[in-house]
Amino acid sequence: MTGRQRIFAALSGERPDTTPVMLHNFMAAAREAGVRMKEYRRDPRAIARVFVRAVETYGYDGVLVYIDTATLAGALGVPVEYPDDEPAVCRGALLDELRDVDRLPPPDVARHEGVQVWLEAVRILKRELGQEYFIRGNCDQAAFSLAALVRSAEAWMLDLMDPAGSESALRLLDYCHKASEQFLRLMAEAGADMLSNGDSSAGTSLISPGLHRRFAHPYEARLAGLAHDLGLPYALHVCGNARAILGDLCRTGADALELDFKTDAAAARDALGGRVTFIGNIDPTGVMAMGTPAVVGAKCRELMELFAGTPRFILNAGCALPAGTPPANIHAMVRAARA
Repeated sequence: MTGRQRIFAALSGERPDTTPVMLHNFMAAAREAGVRMKEYRRDPRAIARVFVRAVETYGYDGVLVYIDTATLAGALGVPVEYPDDEPAVCRGALLDELRDVDRLPPPDVARHEGVQVWLEAVRILKRELGQEYFIRGNCDQAAFSLAALVRSAEAWMLDLMDPAGSESALRLLDYCHKASEQFLRLMAEAGADMLSNGDSSAGTSLISPGLHRRFAHPYEARLAGLAHDLGLPYALHVCGNARAILGDLCRTGADALELDFKTDAAAARDALGGRVTFIGNIDPTGVMAMGTPAVVGAKCRELMELFAGTPRFILNAGCALPAGTPPANIHAMVRAARA
């Protein structure tokens, strides 16, 4: 099987010949290729070069095309800081008062340079790797997490606790969802094999399961539905310990859930029930960046054994690998999957 075939098999419930690996490694891959984040975020050819080198070096199966968590927010007008060799980050809010949401101009993310760089990188990678490797086009933030950037995380959490602001909060979510939808449509046109979003702020490390069901889950489900309407599978990433909302996440309709290492893998396996593909969830820092190859191999084999009863499993770290992740540890992960 090719890497592309392995991941499609895991998503469709067919048994691949070996465990597929889809790495969340953009920072590590850029560092190894000698590409600073300043160049990476501006040049789609540099992004493609980074990932081509990485798959040729390690032989994993799926490329997760990722730039940062600030591109969509920047497209909406949120102030963004662009460090020379770190991913971009949002600094400050676009919306000082929640009630002003109706004054925001209609989103048009296609006009943003960063969005176009992301899309062009996917087009190049599809041309260069698309026959053999799976190309996952991540589409930045889902509505809830994007709203947290538009308002600032602190203000957004306070908004959710104020019953008087619930209607305005929902209007902001509708606004942010339109931006997320636009990115999914553009990414599908670019040729990605799979669409995905992160909704890191929607995990229960920050909000209760009840708030997730009201303010995050409906929008996550709508994004999964849109991906299916576009003829593509969909993955959802949630940070933190998602154990309390595993059932809700499964009911979004996502084909795959990429979960943080803080989520108990056995609980996730039981909740997913062989119906949703699990992506993850090796500790990216404590194991992948700071562990030895022997520790990485042991943790990967432990996780693979846990999911041995289902083909719906893709090995990955639980979140992005740090830039300084040792190459020997990435090799150890891929060797464990191929054993």
